[in-house]
Amino acid sequence: MLYVVIIFLWTAILLYLLMGGADFGAGIVELFTSEKNLNRTRKTMYRAIGPIWEANHMWLIIAIVILFVGFPDIYTTMSVHLHIPLLIMLLGIIARGTAFTFRHYDAVVDDMQHIYNRIFVYSSFITPLFLGIIAASAVSGQINPNASTFEEAYIASWLNWFSVAVGFFTVSICGFLAAVYIIGETDNDLDKRRFMQKARFMNIAAFACGALVFIAAHFEGIPLVDWVFGDIVGITAIAAATISLVVFWRLLNQGKTRILRILAGFQVSMILLTTTYRHFPNIVILKNGDYLSLLEHRGHDKTIEALAWALLLGSLFILPALGYLIYSFQKKASETVMH
Repeated sequence: MLYVVIIFLWTAILLYLLMGGADFGAGIVELFTSEKNLNRTRKTMYRAIGPIWEANHMWLIIAIVILFVGFPDIYTTMSVHLHIPLLIMLLGIIARGTAFTFRHYDAVVDDMQHIYNRIFVYSSFITPLFLGIIAASAVSGQINPNASTFEEAYIASWLNWFSVAVGFFTVSICGFLAAVYIIGETDNDLDKRRFMQKARFMNIAAFACGALVFIAAHFEGIPLVDWVFGDIVGITAIAAATISLVVFWRLLNQGKTRILRILAGFQVSMILLTTTYRHFPNIVILKNGDYLSLLEHRGHDKTIEALAWALLLGSLFILPALGYLIYSFQKKASETVMH
């Protein structure tokens, strides 16, 4: 049953990166949109992120609950040493959701709309930035359980070049996912070409930020190259992602956009597989050489068993409801376009 819980944890992280990433990416795309195209971009985004807007944070909640209940040592270490970036990320989630709601449903259109817009785009950038910083800090070996100063205990663990580089890489990935997702929601050729261009831009940005991650890892003494290319699974995943990227660009240049979402999601999945497989079962690497393992630092066997059954039974209710939610939004969007 332990592996059932671990699979749910990995899947929840992946789905949050894909769905939440596309959601945050909508604000990132808006941030890099010219003033004359902002209104059209916003209307398209409302239609595009509608199916996942209501449910994307569910996956983050599931991941947090799994760590809290099933792996308390891991949850405690991360929530203590990384409480500053965690707090900033959570504040970003709250600010973004609040700004989106008020700017979309506020009955009075006044100067406050400009404030809502700024909060929305900046929090859409900040949240995935710190999500990436947190993920990188967990595996970079910078968390020091024996720290004697505030800076060493709560700042140095995440405020370093490698973590920040991974943060910007996460931002670019989110923008890429959103741009690709929005392509399929456009209702005219002009907008379609515009979002295709944004997908190219975000893809290039992701490649550049990925290069920065390797450069930062080199200067920080983190063996990232060995982590990625040190085993057959990593090499295979990177090769598959590269091939799919070539296919993606070919189809994008040909204007064939039907399977672009699948290819983009596949590329992100391969990246996550590459970065997690080599460390498994270690999810947190500490500065003193120790680690926190999903196998060794788990909760009581009875707790894990109960958690596994709760996840299995809960998925029987959650997944059909999520499918119906997406169907409802897509049906509503189709009816709006027809009218």
